[in-house]
Amino acid sequence: MTEATTTTTVKPGHQTTEFYLSVLVALLGAFMASGLVADGSTAMRIAGMAMATLASLGYTASRASVKKAA
Repeated sequence: MTEATTTTTVKPGHQTTEFYLSVLVALLGAFMASGLVADGSTAMRIAGMAMATLASLGYTASRASVKKAA
């Protein structure tokens, strides 16, 4: 009795939608954190840093799970 094996190919990261969405959110967060946005309050800067950090971490976790499954 043999089991069918399936092989999946993993697209390079720069060819995925998740990459471009993560870059967009990270750039928006960086702009907010740097104070380039009209409202340069401390809360806006903290929110920008959080956006950039969470986008990067989310993308890294997503790619890790895809590569682990392959």
